[in-house]
Amino acid sequence: MQSTGLNSPESAVTETVATDPGLRIPPKPEVGLPLWLLAELTYRCPLQCPYCSNPLDFAKQGQELTTEQWFKVMAEARQMGAAQIGFSGGEPLVRQDLAELIAEARRLGYYTNLITSGIGLTEQKIIDFKKAGLDHIQISFQASDEQVNNMLAGSKKAFAQKLEMARAVKKHGYPMVLNFVTHRHNIDKIDRIIDLCLALEADFVELATCQFYGWAHLNRVGLLPTKDQLVRAERITNEYRARLAIDDNPVKLIFVTPDYYEERPKACMNGWGNIFLTVTPDGTALPCHGARQMPIQFPNVRDHTMQHIWYDSFGFNRFRGYDWMPEPCRSCDEKEKDFGGCRCQAFMLTGDASNADPVCSKSEHHGLITQARDEAEYASQTIEQLAFRNERNSRIIAKS
Repeated sequence: MQSTGLNSPESAVTETVATDPGLRIPPKPEVGLPLWLLAELTYRCPLQCPYCSNPLDFAKQGQELTTEQWFKVMAEARQMGAAQIGFSGGEPLVRQDLAELIAEARRLGYYTNLITSGIGLTEQKIIDFKKAGLDHIQISFQASDEQVNNMLAGSKKAFAQKLEMARAVKKHGYPMVLNFVTHRHNIDKIDRIIDLCLALEADFVELATCQFYGWAHLNRVGLLPTKDQLVRAERITNEYRARLAIDDNPVKLIFVTPDYYEERPKACMNGWGNIFLTVTPDGTALPCHGARQMPIQFPNVRDHTMQHIWYDSFGFNRFRGYDWMPEPCRSCDEKEKDFGGCRCQAFMLTGDASNADPVCSKSEHHGLITQARDEAEYASQTIEQLAFRNERNSRIIAKS
């Protein structure tokens, strides 16, 4: 489906104006299809992980979309080419209509993925979701150690529930997909984490070191591992991979490092508004789940069609292509590979989303990254000193 153009009647609304009235959208580049739709169904969650990617002020966000509004979002995105949908949150299991949403997504032809903490999941729900057409369940853990896991989750029952549900997911024929967010407080137990995943007969294991957005950015001093910790963890992971290959064990270990220890930025979201489309609980549409923090007025699905949002809205066109880039990105021979890096990270660290991602050694702000690495060598913040993701803390942050 083609764009209706920036001069279409729907695009003439005030939503296309950024906070800077002098800012204009650069020449419109070729636009890809929104192949991956992330449906953030709710910001409600029974856990309080201090590295959650939800916005810090989630407690003040608007009313959640209704079942019928989500049906409309899914149908319009599917017509535009979206092929995969992830049901996320918060904790998506809080939504009482989750099975209905899964069934409608399957009817529309999506590959469906549930991203959950496992809290609130039951074996009956697993059966019901299977009947509704759910293809994939990913369960997240906080640690391989029950005490650390429960402390980070803020629930004394979390670890036991996760183990039970992981086994139930496997029992009912889903691919076993486990996610561990690693950081300075659990990465030294990477071998025990992998052993636990093997004991649960996982098919895919994502060992994802904290990416510093949302609550993880707020808690960076207490979460960023040292370089030595990362090197050791990756070495151990590679040793497990070698042993698993010898044993013809098909489990896939995916090790994700924080880009704070790189000299070139990642191709964030494969480019701004190029493949990924996120819809938040209140209907705000974003080119990535972290973009809400930017001083950009993003469109809402209550007011606009997905066609307009993807092709014509200011928010989705703001950082498409290359013409928006200042130096050193504009003349960089790697810009078509990394798209200038992460716009959210540039904004968080420099205050200007147009700047080169500070991860890049060519950035004038790269010292912010090297300083963070240095701080990690001497950080002494305990788990108890982290700012936990809960409604009380969110309201305090929203007020300030």
